Amino acid sequence: MLPSFYKIMTFKEQVVALLNNSLLEKPSVFLIDISISDAYKIVITLDGDTGVNLQDCIDIARAIENNLDREEQDYALEVASVGVGTPLKMTRQYIKNIGRTLIVKTNSDSIEAELIAADDSKITLSWEAREPKKIGKGKETVKKSQEIPYTDIKQAIVTVNFN
Repeated sequence: MLPSFYKIMTFKEQVVALLNNSLLEKPSVFLIDISISDAYKIVITLDGDTGVNLQDCIDIARAIENNLDREEQDYALEVASVGVGTPLKMTRQYIKNIGRTLIVKTNSDSIEAELIAADDSKITLSWEAREPKKIGKGKETVKKSQEIPYTDIKQAIVTVNFN
């Protein structure tokens, strides 16, 4: 069942190795989080460059289940995609969501704006604001943008529009 080198690994190391091998076969799918409780409940959360479908979750679960021995260690396995409203954690998630509206919370501010760019160190947001005219009375619509380093982001969530 398992290659001999898996026998000297801890249970968690075996799960992570099997997960990493199965993700190599699905390059557009990536790991967001994995947790293994003391009761051996494995919870794996995935995301993908073009989303994650049910078959992706089934394939990853099977790749792990087919290579672990329940006689050796009883476990529960849950493989799921990130949910709506789940905060973004990785650069790859920001890049995938360029063009969508985010709510970004920093230490000093909360901004709802369109994500127009993302790279390895920062994101760029763009939005329109109503501000007093520079000359005369009244307000005018002004296009604004702001770069925010990932280190300044406390939380970023993609907004869902049901229009």
